[in-house]
Amino acid sequence: MSDNPISERIDRRTLLRGAAAAGVVGIAGCSDNGGDGGDGSDGSDGSDGSDGSDGMDGDDGSDGSDGEDGGSADVIRWHAGGTGGTYFPLSGEFEGIIEDNTDYPVEVSSTGASVENVGSLGNGDADFALIQNDVAYFARNGEGLDAFDGSPVENLRGVATLYPETIHVLLNPEADVSSLSDLEGMRVNTGDLGSGTQVNALQILESAAGLTTDDFEEQNTDFTQAANQLRDGDVDAAFVVGGWPVGAVEELATTTDVQILNMSDEERQAARDDASWFADDTIPGGTYEGIDEDVNTVSVQAMIATRSEYSADAVESVTEAIFENVDQLSIKTDFISVDSAQDGMSIELHEGAARYFE
Repeated sequence: MSDNPISERIDRRTLLRGAAAAGVVGIAGCSDNGGDGGDGSDGSDGSDGSDGSDGMDGDDGSDGSDGEDGGSADVIRWHAGGTGGTYFPLSGEFEGIIEDNTDYPVEVSSTGASVENVGSLGNGDADFALIQNDVAYFARNGEGLDAFDGSPVENLRGVATLYPETIHVLLNPEADVSSLSDLEGMRVNTGDLGSGTQVNALQILESAAGLTTDDFEEQNTDFTQAANQLRDGDVDAAFVVGGWPVGAVEELATTTDVQILNMSDEERQAARDDASWFADDTIPGGTYEGIDEDVNTVSVQAMIATRSEYSADAVESVTEAIFENVDQLSIKTDFISVDSAQDGMSIELHEGAARYFE
């Protein structure tokens, strides 16, 4: 186990209920539904993988799916996130770049994002996936989430970090909240049970405000339902994790008077001290309708991950294709670059990625 204090204090029983509620058996079926955070995505559009998201094309994946044989016959199975978030469209852009610059065809699948994607890499159903760097750390070290507790995902490897996944603490203006400690006794939606969003929310509330689930009324839903709760006044706050602008937050802000908590320097410092994967972040004023001032918060990092047994040559080719052609991207272009591609990397690199970045 890690000596990170925060990972030992998270309410594991609460997170385990999330796994049970999702019908999880082991890590493969865990749904993040907000860890890529959804970027506001609820992961409902195909997050159950029923539309071919296992990437198997009806076969057992044994015909070169480990990437060892190379060549155009080996389809890269790339697991993204819910269609309403950033992971899915960004993965689509990666697909085009990879296919234009390598011999590999790519199959992008909609999933429940980070936690589910780690499971798919662990059992070989995916070759590449987008995940949060904190979820990557938990998975590789077998802690922090019940899905991984005592069962590290030994074959999980990093490729590159991409952009900040910003913590949005959305507020009902009538709740009169100006700090995280003000959430004591209030109704707080921390994201789906067992999700990356819930983990981040509980970490921040305990680190920065000393609050546990005994101190507030925790609600757990996907973000679509959380947005409805905010509109209806059924919750006082809701956590959303995603790169700004989060489409679903944009939509909510156009229809509802909503605020985003501006974290104090002390709150951000406390979060960073307890969990090294958090970094300071700022949502620029004007990003969302009705929120004209900059909002200070923290973020985790979105990253590309793969599995250790996947071909080093294939991983190097894919990594090179992406980072030599970032000018072809239209999403998160201010953040994705070769210079920042190892910032916040929380797990060991795959051999193929290491070749490129070295």
